[in-house]
Amino acid sequence: MSQTPPSGKDPLRTVSPLPRTNGLRTPGAPARSAAIAAPTEPVSWNDPSQRAPLIQLAGLVALLIAAYWDMFSLTSAAWSEGLYSHGWIVPLFALALLWLRWEPFRPVPTGERWLGVLLLAIGLSARLFAAEFAFAPIDRLSFIPSIFGAFMLVGGFRTIRWAWPALAFLVFMFPLPTALEVGVLGRLQRLASISSTVVLQTLGVSAFRQGNLISIPGMSTPLTVADACSGLRMATIFGALAVAMVFVIERPWWDKFVILLSAIPIALIVNIVRITATGLLYMAAGPDNIAVQKICHDYAGLVIMMPLALALLWLELQVLERITIPVDRVQLRPVGGIRGVATVPVR
Repeated sequence: MSQTPPSGKDPLRTVSPLPRTNGLRTPGAPARSAAIAAPTEPVSWNDPSQRAPLIQLAGLVALLIAAYWDMFSLTSAAWSEGLYSHGWIVPLFALALLWLRWEPFRPVPTGERWLGVLLLAIGLSARLFAAEFAFAPIDRLSFIPSIFGAFMLVGGFRTIRWAWPALAFLVFMFPLPTALEVGVLGRLQRLASISSTVVLQTLGVSAFRQGNLISIPGMSTPLTVADACSGLRMATIFGALAVAMVFVIERPWWDKFVILLSAIPIALIVNIVRITATGLLYMAAGPDNIAVQKICHDYAGLVIMMPLALALLWLELQVLERITIPVDRVQLRPVGGIRGVATVPVR
């Protein structure tokens, strides 16, 4: 006679209870599947665990701004000049970048907090040194390690990983050191004068250059390539714009690197186009035409330079998109057979 197994029992397999491990896996026991782990819930701004770090970080940043208030006053005065008129946009973009890249705060090891204190000490010590010897560039740049130290003190390396692009971008709100500005300004003026003269001659205009003066037939006074026409302002603004775009766009790293390298050449090309267009407009309408003077001197940045620079940048992105083939996965056929195809992600 055959025996019928009791209900719920398997006659072919015996299931033994799992050993008790008190949260630890014993040797030889199978590892728990990651699927049974409790999913981590997203953390919002209103979470109590986030409120305290946010208040601490806001307080430290406010104290830093108060400590650097005289430096910011001098810096904001430079923003009234045409060369650095983009400076007031930089902090706003940095705040937007922090908002876009924000990640929740996590517990911070004590060692990382002490590293934040060290960065704060380095930045503030550099400020004291700059104040003693009246060295404005160091005074301005000391704010960068100081604010990095504040973020490190509150959030550690995890916070620095998502906040560093916005913090590093703040360097574009400061004016260039005088020695660097004067040295670069003269070279850019000469390059703009030579290149614009060559372009005018290529277009059939009998132009010739003497220093930074371009003589054009029909004009009683030569066209002067002044400091404002050197292209330094455009190079500064467009360099900051290219860095901001690299932080925002989702492209391979080599595309971002090409965009960074092309920022200064595009700014120089746009400036040469502006000077050439100014010479041609003066030839057509006369140098005393008020409308031409307004366009060339007051609205050239908005009407000619920035739209053309953005158009060239868009064209560059289109070219990069067509010559760069993003590869997400590669199919590998196993050796010795065709029974399956392995898919390996490429990073």
